[in-house]
Amino acid sequence: MSCLTRSFQTLVLSTIPVNISSPKILGTVRYMAKYVEKPEIGRGKSFRRIVHFPEEYTVKPLGVTNLAGRDPNSGRVVVKGIGGGIKHKYHWIEWKREGPSEGAPQIERVMKVIKDGCRTAFVALVAYNDKLKYILATENMKAGDIIRTSSYIPRIPVRPNEGDAYPLGALPIGTQVNCIEKYPGFGGTLVHAAGTYATILRKAPDDHIVVMMPSKREFSLPAICMCTVGRISNVEHSSTPIGSAQRNRELGNRPRSGLWQRKKGIHGRKIRRPPPVQTIARKDKGNTEIVTFSCDRPLIPTKFHQFHY
Repeated sequence: MSCLTRSFQTLVLSTIPVNISSPKILGTVRYMAKYVEKPEIGRGKSFRRIVHFPEEYTVKPLGVTNLAGRDPNSGRVVVKGIGGGIKHKYHWIEWKREGPSEGAPQIERVMKVIKDGCRTAFVALVAYNDKLKYILATENMKAGDIIRTSSYIPRIPVRPNEGDAYPLGALPIGTQVNCIEKYPGFGGTLVHAAGTYATILRKAPDDHIVVMMPSKREFSLPAICMCTVGRISNVEHSSTPIGSAQRNRELGNRPRSGLWQRKKGIHGRKIRRPPPVQTIARKDKGNTEIVTFSCDRPLIPTKFHQFHY
């Protein structure tokens, strides 16, 4: 029936004169819905902010548009509990650590180490000749340090310092590394969080190196993949409590319907420890007192139960 209605709505009768009034068929506008594509969660989008990247790399802080958990196209709320907070600038990280493929390594100097509000780890400003770039700072990195970058794999493993960048095949077994390339020349994509590190376990066939991630998962990566030596800075990030609800709002987190709800209490009753075990035993019959009634009169049934004798 609905198909016939739609077909009649599209008909145009050209033979009917203009002066004759003809009935008009109104469309079902009330029930027409606009199709909107639903955004996918976990496909590389956090729905927290949009960074406005320029065409060329720069060390100037970049502008940010906060999304507050909404999809930028449809404007619908995708992720709850996101919004507000202190506005921060974004520092563009140079994920590729490129060095000479042979000869002496490239020497760089750390200018300063700063805190970035858009990530958990600290950020270091590194200078080489007349070029500046941002990298993720390691645990003990400070201003004035000298770091080296090389893409050469020698026959004997090198003895690296913290902050140096070498291929996986050039480092000894047991070295702690971060910012590891998943594919050669793709840039560091693994181990970015504060206080994390991966460990080089052993060599594998076909010029591969087995690396254990912070999640204890092992990856076999090509030996020519670049990585940074050391542990990511801000080690105490995971063990530092937020401290207050206001601090949590400053971080950009909104209140969520959790375990404790002060107003309702329907889903958030306070969890208390159960009472201790109570032992129930039968009393001793030897100490019971025997009670005898001394009333000798006969019982007289009455309509009042409390006066039945």
